Amino acid sequence: MKLLSVNLGREKAVSYTDNPEGVTGIDKRPVETPVRVAAPGPRGIGGSGLAGDAVCKRQHHGGDDQAVYAMAREDLDDWERELGRSLADGAFGENLTTQGIDVSGALIGERWRIGPEVVLEVTSARIPCGTFQGHMEEQRWVKRFTQKGAPGAYLRVIRPGEIRSGDPVEIVHRPDHEVTVALAFRAMTTERPLQPRLLAAGEALHPEVRQWALAYVEKHGA
Repeated sequence: MKLLSVNLGREKAVSYTDNPEGVTGIDKRPVETPVRVAAPGPRGIGGSGLAGDAVCKRQHHGGDDQAVYAMAREDLDDWERELGRSLADGAFGENLTTQGIDVSGALIGERWRIGPEVVLEVTSARIPCGTFQGHMEEQRWVKRFTQKGAPGAYLRVIRPGEIRSGDPVEIVHRPDHEVTVALAFRAMTTERPLQPRLLAAGEALHPEVRQWALAYVEKHGA
């Protein structure tokens, strides 16, 4: 298991974003130099957990519980075959492109050590948006991405430090439940009755997702 690339995005003006300022940082490209990783601060204030990476719409992106976004190279390869075109590392706006890790199959609360220092914790699934669709230039992209059910994972920073492409990735903790990123994604999108199951992940679950699940239980029961 290793980190194929570390990908950073710069603020870029585009026509397809719903950001009132008309800019996005979704176009991320691999860098070869070491990158500092640290908790960026709460949602709305903090942006990316990676130094030099732009997060432009902070009311919906970034912050401590979505500090880092990871995508498996294996899933990008699968999409290459389906779309009939090549997809570079970072093509989905991910900060980390991994090899040998079932990212969407990771458990909420699972912890990864990357290189000698950094420890990250899985918090939730990535939900596709209109900016993502515009970036991909694929019709019905949000629906297609949702149907695929391999969204990649958001992570929070447990231990800061530096990472770089080629670093080994080790799973250092797996919690004792069955709530995967893929299950969380389905519960948040196409299968809302699954939401009560997410609560088994406890405090590791992204706080907003936890609140949605609690609200569902209060309204509908477990």
